[in-house]
Amino acid sequence: MSNLSPDKIHEEVKAKYGRIADEFKVEVSASCCRDSVDNDCCGADNDQAVEMFANLYQADTNWLPDEVTGMSLGCGDPITLANLAEGLTVLDLGSGGGIDCFMAARQVGPAGHVIGVDMTEAMIAKANRNKAKVGLDNVEFRLGQIEDMPVEANSVDVIISNCVINLAPDKTAVFREAFRVLKPGGRLAVSDIVTQGHFTPQERANMASWTGCIAGAEDVGDYVSAMRAAGFTNISVRDKAAPEVELANSLSLDVGVRVFSARVTAVKPKAEG
Repeated sequence: MSNLSPDKIHEEVKAKYGRIADEFKVEVSASCCRDSVDNDCCGADNDQAVEMFANLYQADTNWLPDEVTGMSLGCGDPITLANLAEGLTVLDLGSGGGIDCFMAARQVGPAGHVIGVDMTEAMIAKANRNKAKVGLDNVEFRLGQIEDMPVEANSVDVIISNCVINLAPDKTAVFREAFRVLKPGGRLAVSDIVTQGHFTPQERANMASWTGCIAGAEDVGDYVSAMRAAGFTNISVRDKAAPEVELANSLSLDVGVRVFSARVTAVKPKAEG
């Protein structure tokens, strides 16, 4: 764990992503790796960073305005991973400018509902402005932390998220909350930055790397353990770049850290009886 306090991490993440929302310009796509202050917070291997954060969506985004697609700050495609159907209630953890919420809302249709939760006031404001441009009525945005969500228990069919859980200092709390709000039989389908191997305390203390999605990433074994402790089953973790290989039960690296964009799925078991 980092010696940074959870409050300090929340404060810095909110400041950075609030700045991204406030300074966004359509002609320059936003990035969680780069902004006007943190010039290169994703680490020295820039080619790897480009691979993780580029060419995200198999799902069609052409119908969305540039104000929405330019604010995509993800590392994968949770929409395709979630395989959504009409009528479902979907929750997006760390909804940002709203791109995944809008795509989910279109797929679940008028009978479905999408909730986006984000702790940054500027992002909620940006998402609501984007909602007005998109013209979808079955999506709403709520201000709150994903470790303590303003969402009723057993009310959500599918949870999605795109490169956000890694930013949370207490991932165990995130997965407990995710489990709480899902209906029995509900599913989790997220894209996130995960590692094989552990960062050193010194690397964890790099605040720029925390806010850039890297230093907050957990080893896949710890990540899966937190999900299991929350009650999730059928857990799968696969590298976006090599989706044929299951990593949920893989061992940590003995030397060094491998960072990758993960496709993570899991299920909340149905109640017995």
